[in-house]
This record gives sequence, structure tokens and C-alpha cells, in this order.
Amino acid sequence: MTRKVTMDWVLFWTILILVGIGLVMVYSSSSVVMELRATSSQNTGSIVQVASNAVDVQFTRGYVPAPGTALSVTIETPEEEPRKVEYEVAMDLGEGLVRAITAAPVKGIEPGMKAVSLSRPAASPASREAIERAGSIPLPPASPGGGAGASPGWSSRRAAAALLGIVCLLWLGWRYRNGTISKGWALLGLGWVAFVQATAYWMDLDYAPHYALAVKQLFAALLGFAALIYISQRDYARLRTAQSAFGALGLVIFLLILVYFVDPKAHRWIKILGVSIQPSELAKPALVLFLAWFVTLRGNVNHRNTIWPATLALVMLAGGVIVADFGTALVLVATAAAIFFLAGLSRTYTLAAICAGTVLLAGAIVAKPYRLKRVVDFVDPQYNMLASVDPDKRLEGYLERNSIVKDTSYQAEQAQIALGAGGFWGRGIGNSRQKLLYLPASHNDFIFAIAGEEMGLWGCSLLLGAFVVILWRGFRLYFTAPDDFGRFIAIGVTTSLVFQALLNMSVVVGLFPTKGIPLPLISYGGSSLVGTMISLGLLLGVSQRAIRSA
Repeated sequence: MTRKVTMDWVLFWTILILVGIGLVMVYSSSSVVMELRATSSQNTGSIVQVASNAVDVQFTRGYVPAPGTALSVTIETPEEEPRKVEYEVAMDLGEGLVRAITAAPVKGIEPGMKAVSLSRPAASPASREAIERAGSIPLPPASPGGGAGASPGWSSRRAAAALLGIVCLLWLGWRYRNGTISKGWALLGLGWVAFVQATAYWMDLDYAPHYALAVKQLFAALLGFAALIYISQRDYARLRTAQSAFGALGLVIFLLILVYFVDPKAHRWIKILGVSIQPSELAKPALVLFLAWFVTLRGNVNHRNTIWPATLALVMLAGGVIVADFGTALVLVATAAAIFFLAGLSRTYTLAAICAGTVLLAGAIVAKPYRLKRVVDFVDPQYNMLASVDPDKRLEGYLERNSIVKDTSYQAEQAQIALGAGGFWGRGIGNSRQKLLYLPASHNDFIFAIAGEEMGLWGCSLLLGAFVVILWRGFRLYFTAPDDFGRFIAIGVTTSLVFQALLNMSVVVGLFPTKGIPLPLISYGGSSLVGTMISLGLLLGVSQRAIRSA
């Protein structure tokens, strides 16, 4: 008998709880740092052009001073002591650029000098004489640099948001007129369009308030939630096609090749219409979808016509990712291993895969000095064993090559201090001390440490328990999914998500060497959150069809 069940509510609410905790922790771990940055930089400007009795100052952050504001500008000069000159803002040239004048000509100031400090007493309206005098000063027109105090121009981000808003409004109007959506959903859609426009406008402002990262994460969460609902409500069997499998795989491989050229330094980010995308995060759902389809299509995973093409797809994805992201490549390998193992991979192929994988991963570690340094620092922090086998210190010199961070264990040590300081009950939300620049980038890969400090052992247990629930619901589908395609999707998504979470937590508590990999649904990062929500949408889709077929 078929039962009508619209949602696996246990899994659904677990996802929402994790996303909610992630938003709170992103705000808590980043708000103080963002406020400090804003406070330290909001009074900073740079001198663009100089005349004997005037300067054009470009404000890149903070509020642009209004005409009449007194500026006390300390200017770096070749002299031993910086020079302090009093100016008065007389004209707002737009987009953060202002012209300030002084009563008498000042000698020794040249174009290109930087203002290193600014003070802004209470503003008074500029006199007509000052405004006229500023306009008559023979300074050539300067190019405004997009200051924060003025309204930003129409960037590619705002243009894309406006185009998306128009399309969504037309679609909502058409659906509402045909009676296919209710007034409530139409109003919700209008609110979402307004939120997108406001977010695009706000992201173009150079002045980032303390809630900046939390708002960006909220936008990614809304986008990911929409993808999750859309994918989960569609029959996952429609994805059981070569077009879906090869389309997802080919798109991700193309982006991985593209990111190598558009981001020649980090090989991680592609900036499209003002939004940064990390292709490696999309590789996880793409690999799961392809392997689930391919293994189901061929049936016998031990046949060479199955194992070799599937291995080639894994090598292409993992190879493209491992150039800049070793942790995500490790997650991809673990995901493929789980699917192959439960598909019935023979012992011979299993042992061969373990040996080959170990050699390739070890080679990837040795190929990058900073990766090898992290491992050596974790195993032998004082280099005692290294000195006994390498008395000439050639290996030590290799480890230090191109190494920006000399103490690779610093983050892990600060993370453990945070966990220990939290105790059982924690310091309370927002009361972390390690996030005050002691633990760098605490809202990213080490956000679990801040959660432990603020929520204590019970909070860490809550997070771990939520991932255990996902593990339970995912592996349960292996036995209840109506077909092999659904089973392999469930195994792949569950392994990818839970393995990454355990790897992140293990690094934070000091069980593994430092590795930059986000905590799913918790760490800051739009690409990671959206990619994870897409994967969970597939899992929810399989879960719904499994319940209906029970």
C-alpha cells in the first residue's frame, strides 16, 4: 500500500537546525572582527591629487565627510616626522571622493602621498566662499574610486540582480494570474526579490558592517534552501539519465579547468557577476550523481567496462580539485570508495585501490611543501626525528619553501584552547574570547572550536548528534530505497557529508594535521552551503520516494 508522505521530517528539521546554528555561529564568530576592521578603517582615506592649498581624498571605507567637516590630515613625507595639515571639506565629488581646502598654501606636499590618519570633528555647513574657492582650484578631474559613503554605481552584480528580479516578477505575475500559486506564495516571492536587490546593493558598498558575513551566509542559505526544496520535490528517477550524469560531471570539470586560469594564484575561486563560486564544492554532488547512475547502469562493478570509466571520472574530478584543495579531494575519494564497496567491489580491486590511492595521496602531500610541513609538524613538532634522518636539513629547507605560516599548528592550538575554555556549559553565545583575533578565520574551518567555546560540551554534542541523525537516515535508505540508483545516491551523499564533518571536527580537536575544510552547514561559505544543500535535496528526494513505496 502506498502512503502519502510529503517529507522526511526528521531529516528535514535536522538540516534546518544545523543551518540555523551555522548562521548564529557565523555571526557570533565574525561580528567582532568585522566591527574591529570597520572601526580601524572607517576614518581612512588616501590622497588622490594635491595642490598648494587643496587635496582630493578618496574614502574607501566608512562614511564620506560632508562639506564643512574639518579634516586633520597627517601626511607621510620624506621628513623624519609626518606633517599634520588642517583642511576643510568643501566639495563632495561623488563616489567617496571629496575636495578639501586649506586657508593658506602648503608647501612640500606632492601627489601620491597617503593620509595615514584622519579625524572628523562635528561638521558645520561649508561657506559659499569655501565652495566657490574649491571649485576654482586648478585640480584636474579625479576618477572616483567607489567610496563607501556614496551610492555605488550599477556593477555587474546589481545588473544581474535586477535582471533576475525582472524575470522572477514576470514569472510570479504569470503564475498568480493563472491561479497556480496562492497570494501568500506570491508575496513570499516578492519579498525574496526585494531581498536579492537589497543584498546586491549592499554588497557593492565598501563599508562592511558587523553583520556582513552573516547576511551573505543567510543569502546563500536561502538560495540553498530553494535548491533543496526544488530537488527534493522532483522524482530523483528523472536524473537517471546520461544527460544528467554527464552534464553535471562535464560542467564541474569545465569549471575546475577554468578556475585554474581565472584564479592563477589560489586556483579556487571563479567570480561571476560579482559572486565568488568555488567549483570544488559542486564536485561532490556531481560525483555522487554520476557514480550512482553509472554503477546502476552497468550493474557489475567488478567488470573492467565499469571500474575503469568510473575510476577515470574520479581521477579527473579529484585531480582537478587536489591542485588547490586536498581536503575536498579526500572527501571525493572517500565518497567513491563507499559507493564502490557497497556495490560489491571485489577484494582484489579493493586492495589495489587502497594501494594506488595511498600512493597518489602521499604524492599530492609531498608535492606541496606546505602540506608536507603540516604533517611533519603534527608528527614531529620539534623536528627531532627529522634531524636524525636529515642532518643536512635539506628536507627542512624544502618544508620551509614558500611557506607563509611558520607555525602550522597555531590554529589547532588556539582551537583546543577554545574548546577547553568552553567547559560543559560554554561561555554563552557571543562571549567567545578566542575569536578576538586569537583564532584566525574562526568563522571558516575552525568554527567548531568557537561553537565549543560558546556552547560548551553540550553544544558540540548537539552538532555531533545532528550529523549522526543524518548518518542514520542516509544509511537507512540503503535498505529502504526503491532502486539501486536511490541507494547509491543515499550512500554517496551521506558518506560525503558525514566524512567531511568528522574530518573537520578531528582537525579541530587535534586528531589530524591542520587541513582547511569547512564544517558542512556550519562554516561560513556560500559555495559550500549551497553545494551541501543540493546534495541533501537529493537525499530528501530518495527518502520521500522510499517512504511512499513502503
